[in-house]
Amino acid sequence: MIDIHCHLLPEVDDGPKSWDVSIEMCRMAAADGITHSVATPHANDRYPYDRRYLSGLLDQLREKVGPASELQLSLGCDLHLSFENLERVLEQPHTYTIGETNYLLIELSNFSVPAGLGECFTRLAERGLTPILTHPERNPILQQTPQRIPEWAEQGCLIQVTASSLTGFWGERPEIIARWLLDRSAVHILASDAHDTRRRVPNLSAARAVAEDIVGEEYADALVDGNPGAIVNGMPIPYCPRPVLD
Repeated sequence: MIDIHCHLLPEVDDGPKSWDVSIEMCRMAAADGITHSVATPHANDRYPYDRRYLSGLLDQLREKVGPASELQLSLGCDLHLSFENLERVLEQPHTYTIGETNYLLIELSNFSVPAGLGECFTRLAERGLTPILTHPERNPILQQTPQRIPEWAEQGCLIQVTASSLTGFWGERPEIIARWLLDRSAVHILASDAHDTRRRVPNLSAARAVAEDIVGEEYADALVDGNPGAIVNGMPIPYCPRPVLD
């Protein structure tokens, strides 16, 4: 399994506060069967994003985890969508993408969703980028209008649901919407969005099992292996059914 959204680097955002926690998160991920994790520090008003500095931290984490580890690590960004960040991405896209690919994680505010969000996705696509909308099932605004999410998927935006939403960690409403999106073929990736070793942990296997019960083995495997595997390698995702629109 491959986890494209995980806060692994210490002391850079609201993720791990020490190297010990970062290392333990890597061990937990490997024990769960995750073979590749993308470290995705926040880029927002609270947490600045310095790609060179973060790349150095990732190199240190690789060394501390050790060459015997079966867990591959790469760098991405949990990019908060704002006017300033959008302009930065359009100017220097590979400062924020997953590795050297054209895939970009996009996080929306819990307090406002731009009326012209579809136009934002179009501008990114025109720049050669494929946006991946992170955890829309947890967004309080989209919880009231979830039908917008399959529409963005139809437009070409990829949808990433938090694995623990499917297992009920975030409560009833996110779980209902995550299942609703799966039923409509409007989820492309499950990711942990892990932040620590106690509550928001790097685990995909439990959610993959739930997804299999909902949509079957082929789709469930695509969510944690085929699609995220293609993403980290900069390839088109292999499993992308047309979403069902209400």
